[in-house]
Amino acid sequence: MAQGQMAPGIVSGRLSSDELTSNFTDLHPPLAPHEAAVAADRCYFCYDAPCVTACPTDIDIPLFIRQIQAGQPRAAGQTIFEQNILGGMCARVCPTETLCEEACVREAAEGKPVEIGRLQRFATDDVMTSGEHPFERAGLTGKTVAVVGAGPAGLACAHRLAMLGHDVVIHETKPKPGGLNEYGIAAYKSTNNFAQAEVDWLLKIGGISIETGSVLGETVSLDGLLEAYDAVFLSIGLAGVNALRAQGAETDGVRHAVDFISDVRQADDLSHLPVGRNVVVIGGGMTAVDAAVKSKLLGAEHVTIAYRRDREAMGASRYEQDLAASHGVRIMCNVQPVAVLGKGAAAEIELEYTASHDGQLSGAGDTVRVPADQVLKAIGQTLEGAPEGLELDGNKIAVSAAGRTSLNGVWAGGDCAAGGDDLTVTAVAEGRDAAMDIHATLSV
Repeated sequence: MAQGQMAPGIVSGRLSSDELTSNFTDLHPPLAPHEAAVAADRCYFCYDAPCVTACPTDIDIPLFIRQIQAGQPRAAGQTIFEQNILGGMCARVCPTETLCEEACVREAAEGKPVEIGRLQRFATDDVMTSGEHPFERAGLTGKTVAVVGAGPAGLACAHRLAMLGHDVVIHETKPKPGGLNEYGIAAYKSTNNFAQAEVDWLLKIGGISIETGSVLGETVSLDGLLEAYDAVFLSIGLAGVNALRAQGAETDGVRHAVDFISDVRQADDLSHLPVGRNVVVIGGGMTAVDAAVKSKLLGAEHVTIAYRRDREAMGASRYEQDLAASHGVRIMCNVQPVAVLGKGAAAEIELEYTASHDGQLSGAGDTVRVPADQVLKAIGQTLEGAPEGLELDGNKIAVSAAGRTSLNGVWAGGDCAAGGDDLTVTAVAEGRDAAMDIHATLSV
């Protein structure tokens, strides 16, 4: 086995199938009923609870926890889904440590918050495994809406519109719906094909159809959609990836971290998935941590995260940073890539130390070399393929608070829209709120 893990280059089969299965089990196993009851008992059921304010989807957290405490997990699930139809996935992937749980009064008083995320999973799983859908459609309006992109924002928008009686067609580029929930979430956070199970469950509302392989700007146009539908919601994500400004950036062994994560998510057999012996991930956000931890779980011997600023500036939360460290990932801060070195394929990466003066980052001149047969770029994504005529805010689509764009009849939300954090829960809130505004507009 050591031979497999110590093999040079980017190879598959570094670990046995049994080891890989063990490595990619649930990061946080579901609560048993007794554990959920004990966890719920810790809630103070605060009036004007700070955890609710911290939740981008405004879930009534004290209410759903009280419902669990009363032995009514299905009612708790209903409370969650009324605000966040993707509450099951959010319970698994939300950075609760910097949202609701950080705001928890127990966290302030004792340093140990109520386990809101795991309690949310307990309640939502109870509803979803029942096989029933908790919502029914309103009377049909005769209106149709096109949703471009089947990620969290698009799915949340489509569900709310269908519930209000509109017919929705989702146009999705990839073979499977789900967006980053399907292709970009760490495999140890969302196991057992949960993303697709959640989509199937969501579609039980009725009135939603999904057309895969439908690409905006290629197979469909915004003008065409506006002619065929009463409204359009854009949730096209961020398909572009920032360039790595370093010599040798095109060397074999250098690739985008989002593609690597997607390969892990879609792999039928992880033992066939190649990974380097020495992996360096460039970046400091959640994608960087996910790629680094996955590399370790696949059997990479040495994994390093290289980030250009100090640790406090990292996009990944301290919890995620500690998660990486607990898996043996080394985090190097204040370094930026200068060159990827190797004959024909990456062998090491040269990093330059950085310094910040008045907020401006610059190279300090001193460099260090780190072995790297695989370099994963997690340095941010950019908007690609935005239709002409849409006003932009920076490199994203400019929107109002309700998601309206500069074009009549067109709304946008999720990562492609300017404003909120690039989180699943934020995308859900934006999709839901845009749906309500679309409904109000179509009802006039």
